[in-house]
This record gives sequence, C-alpha cells and structure tokens, in this order.
Amino acid sequence: MIDISESVMQVLLAFLVVGPLLGAAAALLPAPPGLKGKSPDQAVLRHGVTVTGAVLVAAIVLTLGFDHDQPSRMQATTDISWIPALDVRIHLGTDGISLPLLVLTALLTFLSALYTYFKPPAGPSPKAFVTLLLVLESGTLAAFAVLDLILFFLAFEMVLIPMYFLIARWGGEGRAGAAWKFILYTLLGSVVMLLGLLLIGIKAGTFDMVALATDNGRSLTVSVQIIAVLAIGIGLAVKTPMWPLHSWLPDAHTAAPTVGSVLLAGVLLKMGTYGFVRILLPAAPDGFRTFAPYLAAFAVVGIIYGSLACLALAKEGAKGDLKRLIAYSSVGHMGFVLLGIATMTPTGVNGALFANIAHGLITGLLFFLVGALKDRTGTVDLDTLSQQTGAALYGRAPRLGGLLAFAAVASLGLPGLAGFWGEMLALFGAFDPAAGLSRPAFLVFMSIGAFGTLLTAAYLLVVVRRVCMGALPQQAPALTDVHGYEFAAWTPLVVLTVVAGLWPGALIGLTDPAVQQLLTGGTR
Repeated sequence: MIDISESVMQVLLAFLVVGPLLGAAAALLPAPPGLKGKSPDQAVLRHGVTVTGAVLVAAIVLTLGFDHDQPSRMQATTDISWIPALDVRIHLGTDGISLPLLVLTALLTFLSALYTYFKPPAGPSPKAFVTLLLVLESGTLAAFAVLDLILFFLAFEMVLIPMYFLIARWGGEGRAGAAWKFILYTLLGSVVMLLGLLLIGIKAGTFDMVALATDNGRSLTVSVQIIAVLAIGIGLAVKTPMWPLHSWLPDAHTAAPTVGSVLLAGVLLKMGTYGFVRILLPAAPDGFRTFAPYLAAFAVVGIIYGSLACLALAKEGAKGDLKRLIAYSSVGHMGFVLLGIATMTPTGVNGALFANIAHGLITGLLFFLVGALKDRTGTVDLDTLSQQTGAALYGRAPRLGGLLAFAAVASLGLPGLAGFWGEMLALFGAFDPAAGLSRPAFLVFMSIGAFGTLLTAAYLLVVVRRVCMGALPQQAPALTDVHGYEFAAWTPLVVLTVVAGLWPGALIGLTDPAVQQLLTGGTR
C-alpha cells in the first residue's frame, strides 16, 4: 500500500468511470497527422490500447492507495447532488467488494484492446469498434463504482447498446438474431428491476446504497422487501444469467467476436451477481431470506443443466460448437456464485465473490484461446477439430494446446488454481446456511452442486482429449503456435489464475470485512 490522499483517490475513481467515455468521444475525431501511423485504422486501434491502458494504470494505483486495513470502509468517495427533487446523487466509492471487480474490468478491457490492435476484427470501421469498446468499459466500471440505485440502473443499461452492436456488426453467423435476443431479454429484465429499485428508494426515503445497507431493511416492511427482491432479482438473474433465464447467453457468445465474448463472460455477467450482493442482501435481508431457498434451487439446477449441456456438446458426433460449450459452462459456474449468495453467510458470499473473479480470469482466457483456435483452423466445431484440423494440438501447436489444457483444468476447479476456492467456499456456505434457512434443504443443494463439479471435470477433460491429444494426422496443414501479442494478452490471466489459487487470502482478506458489514448492516 502507498500513501495517497483521499482527493487523489477520488480523482482516480472518477477517471475510471469518465476516462473511457472521453476516450470514446476522442476516438470519433480524426487522428492528428503525426499520430496516424500506417493508417487511420491503426491510429484508432492504438488509441484504444492507450486509453484502456491508462484506465488500467489508474485502477492499479487506486488499488495500491486503497487502505487494505479497512476494506469495509467506502473509500475514494465522491458525493454530489445531481437531481435534488428525487434525491439522486452522483455517489461514487469503492470497498473490498467492488475494488477487485474494477481491476478485473480494467484488465480484461485493456487485454481485449491490445489483442484487437494486432488482430483487428473483421467487419465495419475499427473506429466504431473502439468507441463501443470504451463505452462498454465506462458503463461496466460505473456499475461497480456508483453507490446510488438510479445511477446503478443507468450504468446497468449503458452496457447494453455497445454490446448489442459488437455482436450485431462484428459477430459471426446468426449475429443479428443473437444480438436481438440479448438486448430483448436484458431490457425486459431491466424494466422489472427498475420498478423494484424505485420501490426500495421511495419506501426507504433514499436511493443511497450505503444508507440502505446501514439501515439493513429496518425501514422496509417484509412485504415491500419481498416485492422488491422479486422485481430486482429477476433483472439481475437475467444478466447473471440464472437458469431458466439464460437462453440468450449461448447464442450471444456463439455469435460474438472474440473480445466481445471475453468481456461478456468476464465482466458483464458479474454485474448481476454484484447487484445481489451490493443491493438485495443488505437492503432487503428479510425479503431475500424468503427467496434464498428458491434462488439456491435454481442455482443448482443451472449447475447440473449447464454441465449436461456441455457434455452433450462435447460428445462425438454432436457437432458441438466450442464457444457455445464455454457459454453453457458459464451457466454452471455462475450457478455456484448464486448458490454462495443464497446461503446468506460470510463463507458463501465470499466464495461467490471469489468465484466471480476466478470465472472472469479463466473464462476470459478460454474465449481468447478458442478465438485463436478459430483464426488458425477456421472452425470451432468439435467434431471437425478432432477429426480433421485440430487433433493432436499438443504436437502441432504445443503452447496453444498447453494453454487450452491449463484453462480447462483451472475451469474445472483444480486445487491450486483460482477456480477451486470460490466453488469450495460456496459449497461450505451451503453446508451451514444462515439462521432462518432450512439446513436439510441446503445440504441437498450442496450435494447436487458437488456432483456438478464432477460433471464439469468430465466435459472439460473430454474437450482437452478431443482437441489436444491424439496422433499427428498425416499431411496435416501447418498450425501456427502462440504469437507474441497473444502471449502478452494471455499471460496476465494465467499468472493471476495461479496467484489467486495459491494465495486466496489476498482476495478474501479484501472481501470478508466488507461482506461481514453488509450482512449485519454495519452493526458488528
């Protein structure tokens, strides 16, 4: 930790939210003659790397200046009146819950911009692509930084349009239908969520998340809490996505360009689970307790459903799309996050937050790798890969094959890697849920979730066997191994996956005090 004044911390956090927007506006301007490089397209792609790099540096400095001795305290806060008639304020701040998500978002967006600079997406103008990427980053960072319910809703909605266009204009086959499905599902969920947010704000007399967390639902009747949790929960569950509201996700991932899939899985899905922890758990605990068993039940169904769908896609002869398989795996992994939240215990919620970060790192890496595999072979169809072009990846492109195997075993929760701790803590939380929740029911949920980990291992090992192993095919076309720019984009994800797996206390030490305070309303 370094000593940075509170005013500088405020500027850094404000820059995280506003900086990408300013960069997006600048990207639309003509490049100065001295900065055009080989072409205007190269200049705007370099601009994207520069802006996202500056945001990442600001996020790292913010982390270094963060008071790690008091992670439950809101830091770098800005609180300015915006709409006095509605008591809506521009309230920003970060604590041990939101800080890791801010850094993850800044990192994945920078790596996506770097990857795009060397591998520009096929499609319309790179200028529009970079602009949308920066707007997407701004909205995602804002969702994790704002402390006002109305601002959270605006940030929640802000990411929809850029992601829609990234899929619809730069996506692959079926992109138009996938983009429409994505935006319709999330918009309909958001309309219901807005009603719930307004209900809480009006009945509690404030839209401020810190005040609502401190109040801990005391100013809301149980019936109001139940209605609010149901309405807000539907919107958050769509974004997470929770089974059975997940069906937009496989289509969106299958059609999205590589960096679109990375950001969709790596950070956008986290906005839903973050909302459960930041808003519903502290502001409406009694209402949440009513729905917690149902949330846990949907979560474990999602774990099993996602794993079985992946097994079906991985089966020989199924013509399974590898991007679609990873998308269904996200339904299962986010099921563990929701199960941890549903326990309403510090152990379970900490596990959910850890699994959020682990999923962002590992699934982001997986989508990068699958995108690289498609660039080399022209397909992500598992049958085609295993029979014609991609079999024996260990022998033909050993570094690419090794990275794919690493990401797969990290995703299945191998001890010593990031994927293990979140799922384990979520299951531990289900073993002993919060007071008022049925322990026998949660023991059943824990058992089903534990079985889901076996199914996860099964389908991921099948994928590794079919794509990476086998005898070298005769007269196989040359397959390029990992490029330098790919190493640069993927190495941070590999390193952080290992570090989080070997040193989980670094992340849990940040989240636990803040989680303890949220669950008790700051009364401990």
